[in-house]
Amino acid sequence: MNPAEKKILTVFKKLPKPERENLQAFAEFLLSRPTALPPEVIPEPQLIPRKENESVVAAIKRLSASYPMLDRPELLNETSTLMTQHIMQGRDINEVIDELEALFARFYNELLQEQDSA
Repeated sequence: MNPAEKKILTVFKKLPKPERENLQAFAEFLLSRPTALPPEVIPEPQLIPRKENESVVAAIKRLSASYPMLDRPELLNETSTLMTQHIMQGRDINEVIDELEALFARFYNELLQEQDSA
């Protein structure tokens, strides 16, 4: 969920029931107007190749640059878990970077699916 969605949900939850119904009706009205803009086109990732002897931090920076369309706070929890596994538990660097690449690709595919279902 992006920051704008979170803010709208926060405001919605604070409103009394009649105002919630008004807000929902207004949102549905806005959605039904013919002037609604087409959905934003999600760009393809610009994949940057992995460098030899790349660190986990460098891999995260590379993947963030390859996938600028992703909401980074949503990735933070899983990327920090993988980095911690490498640093604190001695997990193999190549295995961690492989999982990071899969993680970013999964978040990108989820973003595409969200757009298709909208």
